Amino acid sequence: MPDFNSELVNQLLKERRSIYPAQYTGEPVDEKVIKDMIENANWAPTHRYTEPWRFMVFSGDGLKKLADFQSNLYKEASTRAGNFDESKFQKLATKPLLSSHIIAIGMVRDPKESVPEVEEVSSVAMAVQNMYLTATGHGVGCYWGTGGVTFYEEAKPFFKLGAKDRLLGFLYVGSINKEKWPKGKRRPIDDKVEWVY
Repeated sequence: MPDFNSELVNQLLKERRSIYPAQYTGEPVDEKVIKDMIENANWAPTHRYTEPWRFMVFSGDGLKKLADFQSNLYKEASTRAGNFDESKFQKLATKPLLSSHIIAIGMVRDPKESVPEVEEVSSVAMAVQNMYLTATGHGVGCYWGTGGVTFYEEAKPFFKLGAKDRLLGFLYVGSINKEKWPKGKRRPIDDKVEWVY
């Protein structure tokens, strides 16, 4: 059995934070960190080895492509629906540019549908947690958001997702000032657990 350091694991879990793009310094994150994040995501639990996670990584000019795609899709859809908001359009067109990398998070449905969808979504969420923890271990900020075009059916082809697949949001990644790492807060675990003997 490998020699694990449980105290280090406990510390990593307790120090993980959602750190938003507005807090990023603009310094690029080393691509090795991103590769570590997605490799570790691949080791998430998966029922029947369906490995439903799919990721599309945007950086450099790719961030502008993502920004243009999502802002224009929002404009088309909201104009049709009669609820276009210029400030939301501008946010979608500029927010991606604050990040070093953005990882689009997809869930590909098992063609046999032999695993309940909720289990597939849960597997992807655990893969994202692995990315969060890896980023924390490298002192890198990240934030999982489900805004923008996440729930637009017409967005799926851009992310190479089929009709039964799901886009589950975006993991924004950026360098941060480590001296300003946010403090955490949680209510006591005893308020949320009942022990049955």
